[in-house]
Amino acid sequence: MAAIKNMEGLTNDQINHELQRGAKFVVFQYTISIIIMTFKRGSDIYFVKADESTVKYSWKYSILTFILGWWGIPFGPIYSISSLYRNMNGGKDITREVLNHFNAQQTA
Repeated sequence: MAAIKNMEGLTNDQINHELQRGAKFVVFQYTISIIIMTFKRGSDIYFVKADESTVKYSWKYSILTFILGWWGIPFGPIYSISSLYRNMNGGKDITREVLNHFNAQQTA
């Protein structure tokens, strides 16, 4: 599993409390194109607290996509629009997958 950012200094109890309040684990997308090759990738996982905006974390991936994503033919524009749309809507919520991973590790 990828590194999880924004959890530094939090105890398990604090993380669980934040999750109950509506916190989530999110991945943002970015697109980079090099003429005929286009790459659509995901960021590291971010722990976004209930009172935080995802824009705080997604803006750099959106700017990267806006500058470098469009140039690949034909998928650059398609993937760029998809990545920007996903980021503007809060990223991909993968809270369930992260919790399932942690629960599987604890039972093993």
